[in-house]
Amino acid sequence: MAASSLRRILRFPVFKLGMKPFSGEASQAPKVANRVFSGIQPTGVPHLGNYLGAIESWVRLQDEYNSILYSIVDLHSITIPQDTGTLRQNILDMTASLLACGINPEQSALFQQSKVSEHTELAWILCCLTSMPRLRHLPQWKMKSSGQKDEGSLGLFTYPVLQSADILLYKSTHVPVGEDQIQHLELAQDIARIFNNQYGYFFPIPKAILSETKKIKSLRNPVAKMSKSDPQKLATVNITDSPEEILLKFRKAVTDFTSEVTYDPETRPGVSNLVAVHTAVTGMTVGEILHLSKGLDTARYKYVVAEAVIEKFAPIKNEIERLRVEEGFLEQVLNHGAEKAKELAGPVYHDIRKLVGFS
Repeated sequence: MAASSLRRILRFPVFKLGMKPFSGEASQAPKVANRVFSGIQPTGVPHLGNYLGAIESWVRLQDEYNSILYSIVDLHSITIPQDTGTLRQNILDMTASLLACGINPEQSALFQQSKVSEHTELAWILCCLTSMPRLRHLPQWKMKSSGQKDEGSLGLFTYPVLQSADILLYKSTHVPVGEDQIQHLELAQDIARIFNNQYGYFFPIPKAILSETKKIKSLRNPVAKMSKSDPQKLATVNITDSPEEILLKFRKAVTDFTSEVTYDPETRPGVSNLVAVHTAVTGMTVGEILHLSKGLDTARYKYVVAEAVIEKFAPIKNEIERLRVEEGFLEQVLNHGAEKAKELAGPVYHDIRKLVGFS
């Protein structure tokens, strides 16, 4: 598959958090090859928070690990109502965006989750090992179900188990996650231990990979994270926004009545969010940013940050726009990735069926 135009690999720092095993766990575990798995929902073109919080680390990991799977998790997306035509386009738009950001299908298996049926089959087995009280304690269930009639769907309730299946199906050893997903990774670790205790050691206990990038907040409400679903259109910066749109959104960003540029997330969340964005897109430290910003008031600083974001996203935006019209190529990438994923998933699930007693 021709992918030479997609080999523009961006390099960013990544920071690893190794979770300590339970007593006796390390001695039981045979040595396994490192493998990275992570997923992203098909929300269309990613926003600034998606890029800085996840995608840039994904790109970097391609140079650090030999076995990597990145999945567009369409099964997770239907836990809330979706328009079918929009969902299909969002899957392709996310594919184009990941490729434009530097995900290389020759280095990583980039695939659509629903094309690998073993994900849902393993999820059922793991559901039978997971208690309902364990799932009720997860914060995402409490948060998302509160916004749905009848307290949310069964799919919404059990999707963390599907997340665990996504990870364990490939015997993944490392998982890039955001801070808000740590509890879901802990669930995968717990389920792996339960399975291993019941059937003998089989799954390695996956470890988290955390980015040092601070969570990017809404430009209109700097105590809430940036989100695609935010009803305030000026709150979220999308990768494909025009320079004029980006400038407007930063100009309207909520700060405070102090004009000096400082970094204090507790007392000055608005301007601190701008500093976090600025450090992330330039690679400079907070101290360097504050030094360079001496003498600027927050109004002028907003323009500086906006220009840095525009410069960062310009080549990515152009590549996304080029790839979005090549639907055949995007489908080819996803199909090729699904084939690679199935090659890894098939033997693992075959062994699971034997362990459970299905074959």
